[in-house]
Amino acid sequence: MIALHLVLRFATGSSPAMANVPLLAVLTFGGIPLVWDLLKKLLRGEFGSDLLAGISIVTSVLLEEYLAGSLVVLMLSGGEALEAYAVRSASSVLRALSQRMPSVAHRKQESAIEDIDLNDLAIGDIVAVFPHEICPIDGTVIEGHGVMDESYLTGEPYMMSKTPGSSVLSGAINGESALIIRADKLAVDSRYAKIMEVMEASETQKPKMRRLADNLGAWYTPLAVAIGSAAWIATGNPVRFLAVMVVATPCPLLIAIPVAIIGSISLAARRAIIVRDPSSLEMADTCRTLIFDKTGTLTYGEPKLVDRVCVDPSRDREILGVVGSLERFSKHPLALAIVTAASDAGCPVQSVSEISEPPGKGLRGTVANRTVEVTSRKKLLAQQPELASQLPPQAGGLECVILIDGGYVATYRFRDTPRRDGASFIEHLGPRHAIRQTMMVSGDRESEVRYLAEQVGIDDVYFSQSPEQKLEIVNAETAKANSIFVGDGINDAPALMAATVGIAFGQNSDVTTEAADVVVLDSSLQKIDEFLHISRRMRRIALQSAIGGMALSIVGMMLAAGGFLTPVAGAICQEVIDVAAVLNALRVALPPGSMIDFEPAETEYS
Repeated sequence: MIALHLVLRFATGSSPAMANVPLLAVLTFGGIPLVWDLLKKLLRGEFGSDLLAGISIVTSVLLEEYLAGSLVVLMLSGGEALEAYAVRSASSVLRALSQRMPSVAHRKQESAIEDIDLNDLAIGDIVAVFPHEICPIDGTVIEGHGVMDESYLTGEPYMMSKTPGSSVLSGAINGESALIIRADKLAVDSRYAKIMEVMEASETQKPKMRRLADNLGAWYTPLAVAIGSAAWIATGNPVRFLAVMVVATPCPLLIAIPVAIIGSISLAARRAIIVRDPSSLEMADTCRTLIFDKTGTLTYGEPKLVDRVCVDPSRDREILGVVGSLERFSKHPLALAIVTAASDAGCPVQSVSEISEPPGKGLRGTVANRTVEVTSRKKLLAQQPELASQLPPQAGGLECVILIDGGYVATYRFRDTPRRDGASFIEHLGPRHAIRQTMMVSGDRESEVRYLAEQVGIDDVYFSQSPEQKLEIVNAETAKANSIFVGDGINDAPALMAATVGIAFGQNSDVTTEAADVVVLDSSLQKIDEFLHISRRMRRIALQSAIGGMALSIVGMMLAAGGFLTPVAGAICQEVIDVAAVLNALRVALPPGSMIDFEPAETEYS
């Protein structure tokens, strides 16, 4: 409509009345609803920057400055539409959560398998879970051997072996073998359903954050109205009030701050950081508590061979080469860690024959004419209890025992390796980003959580935490100070939503990325540091533009109140101020030299 007005006015030579028809349509169908909404805010005692825009719309109509009023309508409605598009909603999170879960289950009755609605399953029903399917219900394995990925739900970083008698969780991803399970709970009582309930609760309980423009507008709007009213009362001339309102139009708030935010979103995207909620850019620099999940955030999310306890230490490399050669043919979750360790140590690959890996019974084979067996402590002692005195004490993490030609030779221990830059990152948060408290909240076991906490330098730890417990902790900490939560699993989604700013690592789960305010595509602590710097830089430049623009506007308002600026001259002055504020805000999109201020460690932890 604005474009049509300009064409009618300057290109066709239409009369002023005809040229103003499109603008009157804008003010009628766009301005009246906006002004009505702003009037309701005023009645609730909310004095934001957009309220002054509403006064400006009314003022422009009274002055018959229809073009100026239409531009304010465009700014106000456009800003609201942009924010509505950018801000995630609870419905999208819950939709992603529900779509991930299967709606049907394969119920087994005698020799037949039928697909039934998930909600029709009863406790005790027998259910088939086919390879690579998502487990539909909590239950117990009664037939089959395989593995399941439960990391999204429990925080455990490993593929968990499943044999008859093993418990399974709804939402876990099955491996390459079909499993037959017995349903132990109804679908509505399953672990996955409970997470959905917590998600809904966390969304409804999260308080609405006060935005930067609203904070500034809360004092700017009453000040502008007071100056205009004082000029009107002192002179008895309503034109003075109108002139002040035109000069006071808060374009630095309505345009400069969104420009700074959009520029920062673009800058972050070029660095593999997706900002889903613009308010996170405004709030991150105000956060004083940083809460981490463990798996996949402060660790790499995959097991590493970290300790090799050999009966004869001089045979360490020999044993590693033999076991690494055999494990190349294994599908066990820890096989890759051994193969990688053997390769890194430069162990030659040896010939392997007679391979056997019965489900749940370990790996056996012949390597260079020697019989090699990889099994668990429990299975070894069940067969040879006299070896108990030779085994090293149990430690945190996972382990396996090695036998060569029937004799025990070594115990291998595995852990989820800490990120090499974790300690330096944690250490620099206080001095560089004013973070007063760092915490680790994990669903993993105590030994694993405390081991990692010692490695990276975090004292405040919570372990074996369910999604509900994580949510309670985050809510409690956020009530004390603005918080950032960093996680990567479905079990982190409620906490991500409850924190002031939720940051998701990677794209392991569509549920997690929907719940988060910020998604770091390149799972790296350096990216979190970059986001914190982008937030601080955006806030600084946005405040420069907004406060500088408002300060100049206040000078203009005083001149208008004194009769030195007419409404038209005031509008021109305001446009000059707007251009200066927007040009300054555009600086935020220019990439700075470096946005990392901590030194990553040069070597991996061992």
